[in-house]
Amino acid sequence: MAAPKASLHLVAPVWNGGTRGIGGLSRVVAPEGNQKKGRSLLQFLADRFYDVEALRDHLLRKQVSKVHQKNRPFNHINQRYGPYVAGAYFILKQGGAVRFQGREWIRPNQRGHFSLDFLKLQAVPVEAVDASGCAINYQGLDSLLALKELQSLWLQRCPHVDDWCLSRLHPLASSLQELSLAGCPRVSERGLACLHHLWNLRRLDISDLPAVSSPGLTRILVEEMLPSCEVLGADWAQGLKLGPEEQPRDTAGPTPA
Repeated sequence: MAAPKASLHLVAPVWNGGTRGIGGLSRVVAPEGNQKKGRSLLQFLADRFYDVEALRDHLLRKQVSKVHQKNRPFNHINQRYGPYVAGAYFILKQGGAVRFQGREWIRPNQRGHFSLDFLKLQAVPVEAVDASGCAINYQGLDSLLALKELQSLWLQRCPHVDDWCLSRLHPLASSLQELSLAGCPRVSERGLACLHHLWNLRRLDISDLPAVSSPGLTRILVEEMLPSCEVLGADWAQGLKLGPEEQPRDTAGPTPA
């Protein structure tokens, strides 16, 4: 009696639309080792994307869509509780912190949860916002510009804050006294020039701005533009080209023979 022939079944990787991103494949691939998981993931990518450019464009669109969702306005909260509460809710959802006038700071916990007790502060202005590291962008500024009594704004290390964002801050000119842009990768000299509208500014941090080509010269120009403002950041000589007579000299003489 002839032995039965062995059959080989090829199972195509399954894409579960309910999972979150490519990471969800780990739940539909049989746990038979990392090697098989890797092959299944590569097969899925090969079936869905024909080249690296298509994959890159897909991931970029997902990232842009995620940032757009994070910066959507909460119109229903604005209509019910007013702009102060809506602005505070927007920042807290971003992972930032807010301080109402005469109150303590309100911050989300490690899981992003926060108390809704501030909903009763409809008539209390927001005087300080710490949005450091948040994904706020040009669109998201709509929720901040409604805070007409805002005095302090920290935008440190915000990856999507750019020159266009700074050009929109002029509605806060009469109230804003402190602004931090430290570590914002998309802020350049052009954006800093837009800050001349903020005539009430008393403290400005422009340290660690990689898009600024001459930090020292930029600081000098900003100080002249805002004479009543303390400008923090690069030393005035940073990025300036020194003349021959100002170049550091090697004081060590030649070794005698």
